[in-house]
Amino acid sequence: MAGETLDLKVVNGTVVLGGGRYDIGVGVKDGKVAMLAPDDYLPDAKEVIDARGNYILPGIVDSEAHPGCYVPFDYDMKTESRAAACAGVTTWGIQAPTTRLGTEPFQEVVKRKDVVSFNESFPSGRDVINEVSHVDAYLTYMLETDEHAREIPQYAEEHGVTSYKLYLQTRGMKGMADDDDTNWPSRRAGLGAGIDDGTVYQVMEEVGHLGYPGIVHIHPENWEIGRVFEERLRAAGRTDFGAWTDRSPDFLEAQHIRAYSYLAMQTPGNVPLYLQHCTTQLSFEEVAKARAEGLELYAQTGPPWLWAEPEYGWRINVPLRRRDNIEALWVALADGIVDVVGSDHVVGWEPSSYEEMYNPVIWDCRTGFSRVELFLPVMLSEGVAAGRISIERLVQVSCENPAKTSGLWGQKGSLLPGFDADMVIVDAGREVKVGKEHINTRSGWSIMEGHTFTGWPIKTIMRGKVTAEWADDSPGMRPVGDPRGEYLPRKLRPKHEVINANSPARVATTDRWLADDFQKPGFSPETTKYTSVREG
Repeated sequence: MAGETLDLKVVNGTVVLGGGRYDIGVGVKDGKVAMLAPDDYLPDAKEVIDARGNYILPGIVDSEAHPGCYVPFDYDMKTESRAAACAGVTTWGIQAPTTRLGTEPFQEVVKRKDVVSFNESFPSGRDVINEVSHVDAYLTYMLETDEHAREIPQYAEEHGVTSYKLYLQTRGMKGMADDDDTNWPSRRAGLGAGIDDGTVYQVMEEVGHLGYPGIVHIHPENWEIGRVFEERLRAAGRTDFGAWTDRSPDFLEAQHIRAYSYLAMQTPGNVPLYLQHCTTQLSFEEVAKARAEGLELYAQTGPPWLWAEPEYGWRINVPLRRRDNIEALWVALADGIVDVVGSDHVVGWEPSSYEEMYNPVIWDCRTGFSRVELFLPVMLSEGVAAGRISIERLVQVSCENPAKTSGLWGQKGSLLPGFDADMVIVDAGREVKVGKEHINTRSGWSIMEGHTFTGWPIKTIMRGKVTAEWADDSPGMRPVGDPRGEYLPRKLRPKHEVINANSPARVATTDRWLADDFQKPGFSPETTKYTSVREG
């Protein structure tokens, strides 16, 4: 770089990586991080951004989002990717069934015949991302059929898709007629065929043969038992928001984790398993047991479950949990039992205003409240400011680990030289009482409204160019520039790049969580060492 001019340098801030924080600047050339150095040692640059003494984090790699869940994919991506950029996200892990990737005509309620091969829907999904997205994005396919399972090698080689999700709520749909509304919420969300354990096994088998970064995601929540609790709660006259939590008690999540961890261990290659929405103390115990038995297992949670109690008022799957589980979840996140945070962003079908969606009777309240803008406020305010996690741990679970588990490490998730120059500058001390002026999703509202958070993103940079900022004359974060997002294909890599989940740090935390005398209230994040999921 001697004698060269940088395209951009970001100075007067503290760079945060998973291993520490550093009073240095970031030099950018051709959309990549070219160097990290003290500000005075950085070469001249065409553009200089003053971080004003704030933290400079890698751009958020949001591992789970569902734009297009209830409305056409292109319609949702135009607005929701803007909201994601305003939330500090630079990479979105979009999870979608084949019916929700831009195929036409759009079917509001999906039938079995609408479920086609991803070979038919991938081109439109890729093109929507390249044409309208304000963030880079990769795809996780939500598989439903044996055909999908058999085509996994093709999806990996030709589509660059290496992560596959099994929505276990749709177990039991397999034999349903199209006019059976027993699983109507899934049909409204684009799932029309449903799965059984035969499909699950075939998916695990095929992914097990791929090698890194092939991985199977599951949504653990046993709705087959949940319907029994719902019938009883309705019969008892329960309509409060806590009834939705009681409909899906803790063991329904933990039971799926145990059952499908066992199944994963029986497949060739011992397929890596990734848990969406890990939210209960019982679940954390099952995660620890599975790792102790040798399974490569990763657990994700999200900002709604780290902050909102049922009384905050909304329905989400898995449900919001009560305070004891929220506190245990923060401990699990700090202690390495939970590896990744993802927003699970969804906005309901139109009209999606609060007035149209809200109902005080939980069974009639519409699901689909926006979540991506919860991400950093919850992590900074409830996590860092509250002393539950360090800012370095925030980077590990929000940037590094999602990049590693998705196969994007080396390009996304860090500010090391050679990575994409994706950054989010955060003001960790900014207090924000949330109003509608802080919301950028198409719904125009959030369960955050009226609550005060300490810490907020103030500038997002993707591949060296600003995509969103909180300008001095603005009431909140706003998008900047035209959409520049790109589809991110992933490549299969040699197996030796995978670090076994039961690293020494993992074994230590596993023993801690299995110990009879483990006491949650006495846990101190500052006294616990943790290494990243996979060392780069």
